[in-house]
Amino acid sequence: MSRKRKIPLKEKIENFLHSETVPATATKLLLASLALGGIAFTGAVLPVIFKMFEGLRDHQGNSVKYSKKKVANALATLKRKKLIKITKEKDGKFSVKLTNQGRKRLVKMSLESVSIKKPKKWDGKWRIVFFDIPVEFDAARGALRYKMKEMGFKQFQKSVWIIPFECEDEILFISEIFGVEKYVEIITTEKILHEESIKKAFKI
Repeated sequence: MSRKRKIPLKEKIENFLHSETVPATATKLLLASLALGGIAFTGAVLPVIFKMFEGLRDHQGNSVKYSKKKVANALATLKRKKLIKITKEKDGKFSVKLTNQGRKRLVKMSLESVSIKKPKKWDGKWRIVFFDIPVEFDAARGALRYKMKEMGFKQFQKSVWIIPFECEDEILFISEIFGVEKYVEIITTEKILHEESIKKAFKI
């Protein structure tokens, strides 16, 4: 059984911020950036937000630039949809923070971005995911199953799923979002019984 280091949720959101599977619109970048921490400022909000976008880079390390108009539109969109809240603090400063609705939207976007990459050549290893999630997390269990099917997993046994590709980071991310990571385990093995039929199912 192999185990990689556990990536903090903050780092996962940062990875999502630069994900090649998510269109890097100013609205999504602003929403994801605010998830890393609210912004406190004095004076007008737009210059502060625009400065926050400076130095952003995509997944290939290329500079990502947005016009002030795009940033302004992104801010207006998030305010209109009540995904962010701008408030005046006691010290006179203003702050921009995600609302509960904004956090839910970010989770949805993050989940939509998660996928399993199929390599050109299979490494000969099977990844087996199994879980024993308590009944009080029924909704999370159902959502986890649905996402695993969507990503190409095949059900091996009850609450046991299999895939021949790297998946640990993705499964840990999804299970952490649903709050059930401590009930999920992943095993990597090079040999399973009756694997020929499973190979056919995955067309490998």
